[in-house]
Amino acid sequence: MVGRTIVGLVGDGVLVAGCGAVAYDDDLADRIRELLGLEAGVTETRMFGGLAFTINGHIAVTASGQGGIMVRVDPERSDSLVASTGARVAEMRGRPMRGWLRVDAPDLGTDAQLGEWVRLGVTRARTLPAKG
Repeated sequence: MVGRTIVGLVGDGVLVAGCGAVAYDDDLADRIRELLGLEAGVTETRMFGGLAFTINGHIAVTASGQGGIMVRVDPERSDSLVASTGARVAEMRGRPMRGWLRVDAPDLGTDAQLGEWVRLGVTRARTLPAKG
């Protein structure tokens, strides 16, 4: 399957930088995109087999190439979110990534479920200084 590599949104149009194989769930990416709506400072970038939605240069949430999403959260809330939801701490090269959670697709079935995670990711990304 060939898909678009989106590096930014321009007005109602999409700025496309190239093409490549799509490993993430297109429908999930569309749902995230819809939830972000007119959120200021959002760009989309393919990376690590997924599609990252960034806010002012910081990843807020990704449609993961491993399925489901990876979301940036306040590191101080990670443990409580893991304890109270189906989320788990994200790992990179076998190491836990504090402030990053993975949520599997079955836990994102409704817009309300996905929307809460997207809101958490956007809220955290907005606390960080803008890049570039």
